[in-house]
Amino acid sequence: MTDAPPAKKKHSLRTRLSHAGRPGTHVQGFVNPGVMRGSTVLQPDIATRKAAGAKRLEQAWIYGTAGGPTHWALEDMIAEIEGGTRCQIVSTGLAAVTTPLMAYLSQGDHCLMPDSVYGPARNFANSILKRYGVETVFYDPCIDEAGLAALMRPNTKLVYAESPGSHTFEVQDIPTIARVAHAHGAKVLMDNTWGIHYFQPFEHGVDVSIQALTKYPGGHSDVLLGSITTNSDEDWEKVRMTANTLGQYASPDDCWLTLRGLRTMGVRLKEQMESAMQVAHWLRHRPEVAQVLHPALPGAPGHALWKRDFTGACSLFGVEFKPEFSQEASEKMIEALELFGIGASWGGYESLATPTTGNLVRTAGTGKFQGPVVRMHIGLEDPADLIADLEQALAAMRAQSG
Repeated sequence: MTDAPPAKKKHSLRTRLSHAGRPGTHVQGFVNPGVMRGSTVLQPDIATRKAAGAKRLEQAWIYGTAGGPTHWALEDMIAEIEGGTRCQIVSTGLAAVTTPLMAYLSQGDHCLMPDSVYGPARNFANSILKRYGVETVFYDPCIDEAGLAALMRPNTKLVYAESPGSHTFEVQDIPTIARVAHAHGAKVLMDNTWGIHYFQPFEHGVDVSIQALTKYPGGHSDVLLGSITTNSDEDWEKVRMTANTLGQYASPDDCWLTLRGLRTMGVRLKEQMESAMQVAHWLRHRPEVAQVLHPALPGAPGHALWKRDFTGACSLFGVEFKPEFSQEASEKMIEALELFGIGASWGGYESLATPTTGNLVRTAGTGKFQGPVVRMHIGLEDPADLIADLEQALAAMRAQSG
């Protein structure tokens, strides 16, 4: 009887990001894998072509839209980060939302989505899914177990989650949501973009995890890409087949740029988390601020769940100003910022500030605030410089309010 092989050592995220998705340290050649582009894939003979066709769901070269080595390296790397088994790369973060929705939902099905969901996901449910006979009900993201169970129906096929929620940062009780959904035979899909690495979705009962790779993996605001990661071959085959049928395809150049961005993601995540916490703590004590919507701040909404389920936090959060400040005054503050851009997306190296008030669509009665709310993303600038910039912009807001 031979001894069992030693268990493979589990390295830290930063080590895995440095070594995953490339040939290895003792293989001759360039450190980074090359970009493989193409549409037509040639086969040496008919037998090989037939064999490739029989493995359509595997990493087999059959046609350009099935992907190639550049795609597969990125898919393996994202699956590793998410703690899943298989990954499908798609063209955008929104495609990573819509593709699994199409994979799991059919005419006559019922879907539950949190009221705080990403706006384009809500729009897809209320337009395309509705047109194809799928009913979507939007639930309070902070719903308890009994409340969620009461919303489940015999035809509820999917419970969607996004934690924290877009713009207003509600943290959801994912283990409870998964327990209720699975008890009723429904799948759990989760947008885990905010919690990349810091929240391991499959340890908490999620079936399919969604990432906008445009954010931290790309890291430089120059790619559009999304990923769908599963924890079982059955789920992956369903997602993969749907993506192929829809013609979902990601540029190998964007995949290569994202692979490059991932090498430094661990360092950027840590640096941006620390800077965001420093800025959030400073804002919390400002006389203009009612509350900071950052789950990692002690006492902030959702902090207890964040502390239980997350190992860190990203650099995106919200700020609610006191009611005496108008929406126009908060917009004046944004425009007065010199180091913060006004723009959508986040997760890049640059800081951003955008108004939340006036841009929310809610139907379950959530997302109500007394004062105007602004969403902020903290980049790689020196936090002291960002704080000084915020201080002068807050002075402009006070002046606007008289």
